[in-house]
Amino acid sequence: MVRLTGALTCADRGQAARVARYLPEHVALSRGEPGCLRFGVVQIGPLVWQVDETSVDAAAFEAQQGRMRCFVWFRVTGDVARAFHETEGERAGGGPRPAGAFSPSGGCGS
Repeated sequence: MVRLTGALTCADRGQAARVARYLPEHVALSRGEPGCLRFGVVQIGPLVWQVDETSVDAAAFEAQQGRMRCFVWFRVTGDVARAFHETEGERAGGGPRPAGAFSPSGGCGS
């Protein structure tokens, strides 16, 4: 299993409004991804959302991350700060997801 936890932190109310507007569709699409065991996002402050996602394995997780770049969500929230940590299997710790991993450029076939 691969688990991703962390936070989306908006710089201002404009970013927060975009997150709030597009989050329900993003959650529904993510939960429908093959290999998704859990996908939760909870607002914990006016500008901050806590993310907790679990995929069946690394292949499912990486495939979902690649497809996610094609979702409208990614295009409209690509400028929102993300601080995520991944853990895989029984290994504790993980580490921060590289900042470039969430760049809105590339990844889509069209």
